[in-house]
Amino acid sequence: MRTLTTIKQIGGHAGQSVWMGGWINNKRSSGKIQFLQLRDGTGYIQGVIVKSEVSEEVWNTAKSLTQESSVYVKGIVREEPRSQSGYELTVEDIEVIQLTEEYPITPKEHGVDYLMDRRHLWLRTPKQRAIMVIRAEIIRAIQRFFDERDFTLVDPPILTPSSCEGTTNLFHTKYFEEDAYLTQSGQLYMEAAAMALGKVYSFGPTFRAEKSKTRRHLIEFWMIEPEMAFVDHEENLRVQEQFISYVVQSVLTNCRKELEAIGRDVSKLEAIQAPFPRITYDDAIKFLNEQGFDIPWGEDFGAPHETAIAEKYDKPVFITHYPASFKAFYMKPDPNRPEVVLCADMIAPEGYGEIIGGSQRIDDPELLAERFAEHELSEEAYQWYLDLRKYGSVPHSGFGLGLERTVAWICGLDHVRETIPFPRMLYRLYP
Repeated sequence: MRTLTTIKQIGGHAGQSVWMGGWINNKRSSGKIQFLQLRDGTGYIQGVIVKSEVSEEVWNTAKSLTQESSVYVKGIVREEPRSQSGYELTVEDIEVIQLTEEYPITPKEHGVDYLMDRRHLWLRTPKQRAIMVIRAEIIRAIQRFFDERDFTLVDPPILTPSSCEGTTNLFHTKYFEEDAYLTQSGQLYMEAAAMALGKVYSFGPTFRAEKSKTRRHLIEFWMIEPEMAFVDHEENLRVQEQFISYVVQSVLTNCRKELEAIGRDVSKLEAIQAPFPRITYDDAIKFLNEQGFDIPWGEDFGAPHETAIAEKYDKPVFITHYPASFKAFYMKPDPNRPEVVLCADMIAPEGYGEIIGGSQRIDDPELLAERFAEHELSEEAYQWYLDLRKYGSVPHSGFGLGLERTVAWICGLDHVRETIPFPRMLYRLYP
């Protein structure tokens, strides 16, 4: 049984002969030398085959290899500063696992629909692999940030009996004889968890049955939802800006090669350091009107409005104190101005829109009951949520981060469909 190494670990074997398993990403020849571009999932390395140094069988085997053929390769590890991995392999032997025929994704240009139909194979390309590596680092950084600050990870249910925010954009299913829905947010359950554990966060899939085809929307996406007892609106904002700064700097530290591979301008990410600028909804309306947008006070912002505001800054910007009229029922009104709520949306720079929405929550049981009546919500369905204000209510705040939009922004991608391994979009459920 041969012992295999990986491209990621190959630096520890300089000067040694090793075996590795991988796929042929590409190949070229120059007379009596063949060059194999190998990948194994952990990275890329070039294998060099010199005709005079190998058997005729090995030479002919190398000539027969096609794109994405799977192989075991034996070779001597050599330092090569010009290589992405810092090393190359002088090939001694090749064992073919499978010879691929007519691989459908070639180095030529393909249309997006063609690639999306073959997403299971598109993931193998260097850019898509780099995006997945960056996504994984973002997830690790998110978990580290909260774990280091004594938050407890709590998993809310995916099947729920009612809507979180009173909307109708839900996927309906049957829970035996009862109606049930795929969750659009775990927030309400996280509020219950915060009353037990103090500081908590969830990390899981959420679903929105919105018939939207914009570059910012997915039907199924992942949300990170922290909730914090005894935390007010101001402290909530401080946690958010520290959080985003931490994640971006972690990606810069650990995924520099991947950012370069996808052509990301890292100087834009290096500017992402707390604190972040803040403007009120009132100021945002005034600015937009001055810029020629015809938007009255009391109307929510769309993508063009958010982009215009973000263009003023090289960091994410908070827009705070939105009108209560179009915000969620659970948001706490500003005591000095009850028509607006203690909330904020964090707008990413470069036109990527809202990546975080958060607020201080209503902790007054009477006011929450009023909101239920105003929004015509079922007290029976939400009785457990009302109990949180009945038994030991405290000031508390939280927020939600959309993972895929965050990945799109950090990677500088045009569309969120490339930020998740198998995107679920309007009219796309395959593969």
